[in-house]
Amino acid sequence: MTTDLTKQLNITYPIIQAPMFLVSNVAMVTEAMKAGIAGCIPALNYRTLDELRAAIRELKANKVDGGAFGFNLIVNKSNIKYKGQLEVLCEEGCDFIITSLGNPEETINQAHKAGIKVYCDVVDLKFAKKVEGLGADAAIAVNNEAGGHRGNISPENLIRELTSNLTIPVISAGGVGCKADVDEMLGYGASGVSVGSPFIASTEAEVTQEYKQACVDYGADDIVMTERISGTPCTVINTPYVQKIGTKQTWIESVLNKNRKLKKWVKMIRFSIGMKATEKAAKKATYKTVWVAGPSIEHTNAILTTKDIVAKLTQ
Repeated sequence: MTTDLTKQLNITYPIIQAPMFLVSNVAMVTEAMKAGIAGCIPALNYRTLDELRAAIRELKANKVDGGAFGFNLIVNKSNIKYKGQLEVLCEEGCDFIITSLGNPEETINQAHKAGIKVYCDVVDLKFAKKVEGLGADAAIAVNNEAGGHRGNISPENLIRELTSNLTIPVISAGGVGCKADVDEMLGYGASGVSVGSPFIASTEAEVTQEYKQACVDYGADDIVMTERISGTPCTVINTPYVQKIGTKQTWIESVLNKNRKLKKWVKMIRFSIGMKATEKAAKKATYKTVWVAGPSIEHTNAILTTKDIVAKLTQ
């Protein structure tokens, strides 16, 4: 499985264990590296810069040949910790950074000075061309089968459009839960895949057993879009509680979001409230559960080790 992605990161398989808020951690990424893939953690999983710095140092100590590690940065104004996180990542070093939800120009410039690759989440050709022009090392094509904040274009159409018009590698994000899915994305022209939801039900994930078991019990048909978490449509498991509260933003949120002067502040507040709600659902057993996941949980039939999940994707 030699591709542009495996060459860039010196990994055995062209797979990135996708960064997942509150799910990804050092233990998961360490096992991912041992299994021959790359692992990524959201910088926002760490409350302080000292905790982020400690995680980087632990991952550097755990790194093995054939594996790589990186961090995800939310690069828009809703993330007030962004600049400090970027500074720590560049000071300590990692193999790559994945940018989401904003302009990645500063991240690309600073990371490249530190010898760090930068991969940018994109949902269409317009933004992909923009990040290519800024110097991104690869585009992560977030399709309409991704978990969390997903795109609107099918995996095949998005991969083919981007690979036909870009000179940088394309990494497909969404709709991968087994080796056949990996092969399919590579067949469309992707240089690799980013896989998240199947790793929620890993023994290394520090979320509740209820969250993990939900990924086993529910399938692709049970994934719905909600506007109730971060203000941006997000995929969640359609639990009875989600059905009860609904998936549309409240009327007052809708009104405020249409006000140009207030829109930015409403989004920041909604983002903060949503992240706290997601943390509560992931970390505590409660009937008020809003669990983020994508349709690739269709292939999750048991709670497994990260090593065994990687084996399902590669063998």
